[in-house]
Amino acid sequence: MAKIVNSWDEWAPLKRTVVGTARGTQIPAPEPNWEYPANKGGYPLGTWGMFPEDQTERACEQQENFVKILEKRGIIVDRPVLHPVMLSPTPYSTPDWTQQNMRGICCPRDMFIVVGNEIIETAGSHRSRWYEYLNLRPLFEKWFQEDKEFLWSAAPKPRLTNDSYVPNYRYLLNHVWDDAEKERRAVEWDYQLTEVEPLWDGADGARAGKDIFWCCSSVCNRSGVDWLKRYFEARGIRLHPVQFDYRIRKSWNPWHIDCEFTMVRPGLLILNPEMPVMTPEIHDLFRKNDWEVINAVGPNHEYHADVSLLCAGTEGGMYGKSWISMNTFALGPNTICVEAHENDYMEQLNKMGIEVVPVPFDQVVPFGGSLHCNTLDIYRESSLNDYFPNQ
Repeated sequence: MAKIVNSWDEWAPLKRTVVGTARGTQIPAPEPNWEYPANKGGYPLGTWGMFPEDQTERACEQQENFVKILEKRGIIVDRPVLHPVMLSPTPYSTPDWTQQNMRGICCPRDMFIVVGNEIIETAGSHRSRWYEYLNLRPLFEKWFQEDKEFLWSAAPKPRLTNDSYVPNYRYLLNHVWDDAEKERRAVEWDYQLTEVEPLWDGADGARAGKDIFWCCSSVCNRSGVDWLKRYFEARGIRLHPVQFDYRIRKSWNPWHIDCEFTMVRPGLLILNPEMPVMTPEIHDLFRKNDWEVINAVGPNHEYHADVSLLCAGTEGGMYGKSWISMNTFALGPNTICVEAHENDYMEQLNKMGIEVVPVPFDQVVPFGGSLHCNTLDIYRESSLNDYFPNQ
């Protein structure tokens, strides 16, 4: 039988991946965990609906071009099987709550993580993403029949009752707390999630064989990290929580690790200098194992999108430069896809001897993320190697 699922790290030669789709993406209705205002785009707070059709088509064109780039290199590309409920704003419920609509499946890495021959469905903290897994279920079902070594599992499905969230967090953040209080909360990893149940997104993890580095973000709580540590350490894999200093950027709603911390090949770590690592043990671990650690150059592309999921302020939209420039996707240890407008970052990578594959993706980014977010690498020519033997 064919071996389909096998991915232990972020850089080994890529043979198969999922690429998400912008089609069906919506501005979600407000929920306890998040709000998505897009005032200039016609969605002030309290409203929701489909992304503009012309914006969606432009994003889909760039995703299709990305698929062609990958396929020309011999990489198998799978696409989500869009569930019909994604095609229009549709309310849905659990016994505990009702949500007015979904979000989309542009960023499959958020809701799943691949570790070796296992795909794990996450314990996401967004009600609007509760049923997002349905769009990949047809692929998983097929692979489960074809690959007898494929382990398909899921973290405990969270209830996401009001007890899982700090009451009135979004209002307090936007209208009450001063910068000193916001900074205190950022340093103490004290965001909108309580510890009632484990909550985490797959895109908070960066895999390196026997070690996984995990971002202490606003969509992951301590209970989530505790669950992940127990789960992976029982399988001989070490999980390392990483806190970043978000005070420089005044980023009070930090998401995911792939705009701050990128292992592009064994022995080379690239960091975001405006969101530095605050966890001393992480610095020590890379130093003891002789990794080269460098700072990424800043982004140069100016975004202007009135409707965007990459926003957390009171007005919404995505404007100006963004460290989404670091959100790249490796095709091999010396080959990496970079958003085609980020000339400075591409030049920096080239100087390090890395082949850069420019991929126009600026129209996709407002749908929730760039190249790393939009993919879920299913098969890499990798194994359970130890890149950090000195712990």
